[in-house]
Amino acid sequence: MKITEQIKSDMKDAMRAKEPVKVMTLRSIMSAFTNELVASKRTPQDELSDDEAMAVIKREGKKRKDSITQYTDGGRPELAADEQVELEIIEKYLPAMMTVEQIKPIVESKMAELGVTDKSGMGQLMGAVMKETGGMADGNDVKEVINGLLS
Repeated sequence: MKITEQIKSDMKDAMRAKEPVKVMTLRSIMSAFTNELVASKRTPQDELSDDEAMAVIKREGKKRKDSITQYTDGGRPELAADEQVELEIIEKYLPAMMTVEQIKPIVESKMAELGVTDKSGMGQLMGAVMKETGGMADGNDVKEVINGLLS
């Protein structure tokens, strides 16, 4: 089953189960799918490929993480908690992210391959590692590993 079909099905189930937060979150994802279709000059009746849908879901998850940080920094823990609930729903559709321990060997091999020994090559190294991990690693985790190895 395609990701878009899975989300539609789960949204119907959430409606039947009267889970308003899940319904709202899944509707926002469906809306983001439609926006992505319109932005790429397709009709809303078209379907996204699984890769495109996954990119949209990742973007929605990132928005929630940013909101949680903003609300926490702004002293609004109740709003951060709401965003956290939505993030947990979104994360069920995302593949498991790589851990720092899994990222470190990739960074080390790319450092040797590119000959990066100081922070001047950090941008090039960061791009190579992110490409190698194929979006399975969080950018902040990659940056943390790189900073640890280059310092």
